[in-house]
Amino acid sequence: MSMLEGKVAIVTGAGGGIGREIALAMALAGAKVVVNDIGASLTGIGETSATPGEQTKAIIEQRGGQAITNTDSVAEWESAQRIVASAIEAFGRVDIVVNNAGILRDQIFHKMTPEEWRAVIDVHLNGSFYMSRAAAGHFRAQGSGAYVHMTSTSGLIGNTGQANYSAAKLGVAALSKSIALDMHRFGVRSNCIAPFAWSRMTSSIPAETPEQKARVEKLKQMTPEKNAPLAVFLASDAAKDVNGQIFAARNNEIFVFSQPRPLRSTHRGEGWTPELIGEQAMPALRAQFLPLDRSPDVFSWDPV
Repeated sequence: MSMLEGKVAIVTGAGGGIGREIALAMALAGAKVVVNDIGASLTGIGETSATPGEQTKAIIEQRGGQAITNTDSVAEWESAQRIVASAIEAFGRVDIVVNNAGILRDQIFHKMTPEEWRAVIDVHLNGSFYMSRAAAGHFRAQGSGAYVHMTSTSGLIGNTGQANYSAAKLGVAALSKSIALDMHRFGVRSNCIAPFAWSRMTSSIPAETPEQKARVEKLKQMTPEKNAPLAVFLASDAAKDVNGQIFAARNNEIFVFSQPRPLRSTHRGEGWTPELIGEQAMPALRAQFLPLDRSPDVFSWDPV
């Protein structure tokens, strides 16, 4: 039996890139799939289209699978409810939610506008909450369910020109962990994937200097479908004991991220003054400081 036989999956942002590959892989693994995509530009601005989602649905059906499309936005509470309702109406249940939909409004921080901030937070962070919350009641009632959230090294490590995106993606990781803690008693799991892949979401990476061009060429070798097997596994019953984790898929390599824990402490029985912190505490703690310029390309290119 296929790993997702009998299950119903909602994949947001499934009209292309990583989302499409996950939707296709889940269908091949036996799931019935709700292909959600508004068909907008990378920035989310401009006309929308049902075509990208319909193309994904057509591929699934050509391969013998079952799928429906949905063009509601994840960025609003009511429309997220409609996305989940479409799964119930079409297939009678929902077992998997993949929070993959995303947009970019990159801008250096001192020039970022409130609208650029809100637009990205609404899709990535609020959208992940709205979708997860819309499915939570169904998951609790049936005593099972799996969330797979897309986070990013931009949030886990940091990146320039992406304060909105980085904040949203680190928020997604925290949301996932809290869902895992709150809902494990109901048989529900919540995990994250930080994907490494060349797609619309990475196509805006600058490629001006020789170093930047080399980095982009390496990224182009990491195709979106490399993330799909991990998503299928995390959504399956085979991952019943995997919860609250952050994984990454990089070409043929899979790794798990550490999560924030205290690294080192220093104690003074009499308490601290600002001066003593500078004189004693900071020198003791400084060895654990991470360089400020850590960015997603901190992972050396050495694919397994």
